[in-house]
Amino acid sequence: MKKIAVVTSLLISAISFGAFAADQVSKDEVTHFKLVKVGSVSVSQSGGAISSPSDLHDKLSDLADEKGGKYYHIVAAREHGSNFEAVANVYKDADK
Repeated sequence: MKKIAVVTSLLISAISFGAFAADQVSKDEVTHFKLVKVGSVSVSQSGGAISSPSDLHDKLSDLADEKGGKYYHIVAAREHGSNFEAVANVYKDADK
């Protein structure tokens, strides 16, 4: 019975953790929703750890979360050998 409770708890944690991941937005969405810039993040020289666009988006989302942002907008990106590198601005919702 305890195993079921632990597994259920882990599943709920995994689902709720994913709900807080920062989302990628377009420049038009930044303007339309009047998002507030909180900083920028970058991914570079990953030694092959960021080897696909989805890995890059996951890493940028994690970095945006750490910065306190809810959204990120990629301003520059490139594939460099087996690595993907990028710079993104991080945004949060405007205070209401």
